[in-house]
Amino acid sequence: MSPLFTGRRATVAAAATAALLLPLTACGSDDRAADDSAKATGSASGAPKADLTVLAASSLTDVFTTAGAAYEKSHPGTKVTFSFAGSQELAAQVKQGAPADVLVTADTRTMDTLASDTGTPTVIARNRLVIATAEGNPEKIENLKDLADTDLKVVLAAPEVPVGRYGKQILDAQKIDVKPVSQEPNVRAVLSKVELGEADAGLVYRTDAATATGKVDAIEIPDEQNAVASYPAATLKASEHTEAAAAFVAWLSTPEARKILQGAGFQQP
Repeated sequence: MSPLFTGRRATVAAAATAALLLPLTACGSDDRAADDSAKATGSASGAPKADLTVLAASSLTDVFTTAGAAYEKSHPGTKVTFSFAGSQELAAQVKQGAPADVLVTADTRTMDTLASDTGTPTVIARNRLVIATAEGNPEKIENLKDLADTDLKVVLAAPEVPVGRYGKQILDAQKIDVKPVSQEPNVRAVLSKVELGEADAGLVYRTDAATATGKVDAIEIPDEQNAVASYPAATLKASEHTEAAAAFVAWLSTPEARKILQGAGFQQP
């Protein structure tokens, strides 16, 4: 076989090989481009994808369910799972090493006890208390002093619970002695007692009473007799998703999140 023919066959073979490799190369480029695009989508918000667990005060149950859905929509690839309980219960979970990424309490005092376990807290909202009564207010309760009536069944949160501590604070300030029929572990338990008719009245957050419209009435407490509840949010140092956790905490102070909180009756920090 002549060298010329051999050279031509080698050239043809090389061209054929190149033609076969070209689609594969292009395919690899497309895959990389798609992967880069997916990464860009996940990080377009500045937050990496992650499955976050957020420990949050009971009074945030409804509003955070809405906020979590909004966050997931604007942060593709991120899933937010909430665990709601009284702030003192959440603090105990953190101290026991429960796996979580973010903590949001209904008071700064509880958050301050966890300074060694959290990042720097940011207050994201505020709240006030109201007197919750059965729908129609059948006992004609008008103010805090009425709660001292021994014929009334009044339920309060336990004093170690933020709403219970706020309640004690405002009752003590007005020198009102209330004998509760029970002391509950969180604000939702207080509200439930009133809803079910197991209590005539209870002290709850304004936002919690709003979630039971049509089931309970809310008697406003004058600002000068009321207490302001602050809600701090912080990352947990034990989190395995520190960047994503920090991004969620930061988002809670954005206009989008504040609009959701205000829509539920929370006040701006």
